[in-house]
Amino acid sequence: MTGSGGDAAPARRAGSPDLRLAAGADPGWSVSDAPPQAPHLPGDRNQAILEAAKQVGTLLKRKGHPFALAGSVAAYAHGGSENLQHDVDFCVRREDSEAVAETLREGGLTVYEPPEDWLIKAKCFGQDVDIIFELAHQPVGLEMLSRAEELSVESVRMPVLAPTDLLWGLIAAFSEHHCDFGAVLPIARALREKVDWERVRRACGDEPMPAAFFFLLERLDVISPPKEQQP
Repeated sequence: MTGSGGDAAPARRAGSPDLRLAAGADPGWSVSDAPPQAPHLPGDRNQAILEAAKQVGTLLKRKGHPFALAGSVAAYAHGGSENLQHDVDFCVRREDSEAVAETLREGGLTVYEPPEDWLIKAKCFGQDVDIIFELAHQPVGLEMLSRAEELSVESVRMPVLAPTDLLWGLIAAFSEHHCDFGAVLPIARALREKVDWERVRRACGDEPMPAAFFFLLERLDVISPPKEQQP
């Protein structure tokens, strides 16, 4: 997810041997020659990220926390590319964050607070997990979470941000300091028919970086120009 927090010293070492699967979860892979004191990781980074998403989603579902999967794994769940980006993202309400952190710790994950005040971070199977309270500087609320769609992430069903909310969060976060069009373009292409683009435009307002991205999408025939600009 855009704007992820900086590194901070975790309370426990990432990948410590107390990291474990949620009860009943099927990892779907094994590594017999993993180094000492390291979790069993699949050789493929994408699969490792998916396994982390499944593990965290299982823990949050079990305790009944309102949440939604976000980021590149959410795009994959909606039918996007399996070329996943860096980490796993989940959206929760700020007021639920302490309870969510405790649930993750009970599940054996390392949880810590970065300097940024809009998320907490965790480690799962060696992968970074961002638990986000804000998308594009807007608080995550029940209205957004209620629009999430329950989808299968490799056999584990969980709430996933609706495509329109997902693209809005990615595009509205563009700024002069973070403007990675290349990371979001494949997601926009893959999900274009599932997104209410007029709503995304309205939510982004006249901010210059999102406007530039919309122009790029129009020139690439990914989306149509605004209705008022169509002949």
